[in-house]
Amino acid sequence: MAHTNDPTPRTTRGTRRSRRRRTLAGTAAVLLIGLGSAGTALAASSEESEKSDETPCSAAARACVDLESDQAWLMEDGRVTLGPVPISHGGKGTETPTGDFAVYAKEKDHFSAEFDGAPMPWSVFFAPGGIAFHEGDRDAASAGCVRLKSADASVFFGNLAMNDRVEVR
Repeated sequence: MAHTNDPTPRTTRGTRRSRRRRTLAGTAAVLLIGLGSAGTALAASSEESEKSDETPCSAAARACVDLESDQAWLMEDGRVTLGPVPISHGGKGTETPTGDFAVYAKEKDHFSAEFDGAPMPWSVFFAPGGIAFHEGDRDAASAGCVRLKSADASVFFGNLAMNDRVEVR
């Protein structure tokens, strides 16, 4: 055993040292989490205000839909990774809602409960009322969904994850 001038028993010194380390570690963790959260909030705010140069959506969007031009894009960090691709969308009385949404469900082989079991392959649901991206006839208006050709629908399905931001303009 090493000799020390500290008259405190070794076990007590170790306990004090452990408490100090835990306290310092806890304080450091709180500071890092606080700074990390602040950085995230700032990044999200500036990203949301930045517009993509190639789409009508913000840099925060993972999917962008332009109803006026009948086009959609996939994006990452404000850059287009796919698109523009042609789409069709809701018609009169069944318009596709505009706004900012988040992916809330995905189903590769979905069938519509509302429209007699109509197939909706590669469904990525993002807006209330079962509005989704999916494969479908682009020559006719939908009941609010965004229809894509098969190849594009499968890419949207494969690249969009739960909670990804979808912007419809």
